[in-house]
Amino acid sequence: MQDSTLNAPEIALGSAASHEEHQDLRVFGLLTFLISESLMFGGFFATYLILRGGAAVWPPEGTEVELLVPTINTIILVSSSFVIHLGDTAIKKNNIAGMRLWYGITALMGAIFLGGQVYEYLTLGYGLTTNVFSNCFYLMTGFHGLHVFIGLLLILGVLWRSRRVGHYSATKHTGIEMAEIYWHFVDIIWIILFTLLYILSVF
Repeated sequence: MQDSTLNAPEIALGSAASHEEHQDLRVFGLLTFLISESLMFGGFFATYLILRGGAAVWPPEGTEVELLVPTINTIILVSSSFVIHLGDTAIKKNNIAGMRLWYGITALMGAIFLGGQVYEYLTLGYGLTTNVFSNCFYLMTGFHGLHVFIGLLLILGVLWRSRRVGHYSATKHTGIEMAEIYWHFVDIIWIILFTLLYILSVF
């Protein structure tokens, strides 16, 4: 009995240490996943640049690139990175209500971005198989849109879990940070896409 009592604190400390190690591995797993996704997007970017470099006219005739909606979408998505960071800052101050507010606004901004992308698809004068540019355009923006949708689900998941008292706190917020890291990744990829597909195609 005496040995069991003495070992109890050690078991508790071992469990706590294992829990912290598990949290670190989750973040490491996310970063590994994002690196693999970066390589995939990098392949898309390289293919696009090779096709662009080998074309006499880019984008091909009949493929007009509009900037208004994508620019508004870009402002919304880039701004959402700052908004979601406010949520992370709030939880580190043990401000659950603040975290919910900023993550809720981020989710709304992400939904607006996706809505703007759908509107753009519906109003474009070309489709997936019109030419090489349109094929690249729909493939890359659609794949990115899928990532935005996944990020939106992650944020909503954080908001759902935050309903449980004590689930997140100033010392327990790994899930919140993971959602933020993923969202920043989505924003960075979009900035590159916006530059390649829109800015360089117009100017």
